[in-house]
Amino acid sequence: MTINIDTIPVNYIQMGAGEAVVMLHGWGANAQLFESCAQVIAQKYSVYALDFPGFGGTPEPPAVWTVDDYTAFTVKWIEALGLKKVILLGHSFGGRVIIKMANLKNLPFEIDKIILTDAAGIKPEKSAAQEQKEQFSHVVKKMLKPFPGLVEKLQSMTGSADYRAATPLMRKILVEVVNEDLTHLLPGVKQETLLIWGDLDTATPLSDGQKMEEMMPNAGLAVMHGCTHFAFLDNPVQFANILRVFLNI
Repeated sequence: MTINIDTIPVNYIQMGAGEAVVMLHGWGANAQLFESCAQVIAQKYSVYALDFPGFGGTPEPPAVWTVDDYTAFTVKWIEALGLKKVILLGHSFGGRVIIKMANLKNLPFEIDKIILTDAAGIKPEKSAAQEQKEQFSHVVKKMLKPFPGLVEKLQSMTGSADYRAATPLMRKILVEVVNEDLTHLLPGVKQETLLIWGDLDTATPLSDGQKMEEMMPNAGLAVMHGCTHFAFLDNPVQFANILRVFLNI
């Protein structure tokens, strides 16, 4: 399905019937990645999952967006669908958007419950070696400033896998996104919140989930042993069973 939001044709999937569950994917992914757990949820609920601008079947945004921009866009999408009460489920980057959304005032819809799985939002502390590497990188980039092509080449060689796989615009957006720490917003997530985490997650480690459980006033943490950053793909049966309990399916 497609709906235009601010002239951007948003690709999304919808299945099931009942109260709305909105699923927000992680960086570099798309709505299709949620297919297995969406089918489970659709046994009782109406499931909506979009491709964020710049991912899947939705074109890139017109400029360098921040998490705030993606959040405002998602709010407009949910409103355009006519949804008045939603359960939000977010993975990784989708979790960032949900944390931001839960802190907004005067939303055009009610957030009933929240599910965050291996969610991003807590900026990791840098080791001394990482600090030195970053300082060295800044010096090199300053020296190469007159040669922007070389700077871009250096970044593409030293950046993360997500950075290397992204287009030039999405690389700039990724830098904006990962450098924002949302820790101060965690107490503002007051809805009943289920946190599902893989204990082998290295992208957003289990300690992030534990910190979210500690700082969110109504959150509980379910740990999936032997699972990575994509716990819902590593063990879809266990993930589905956790969802069934929380959502009374």
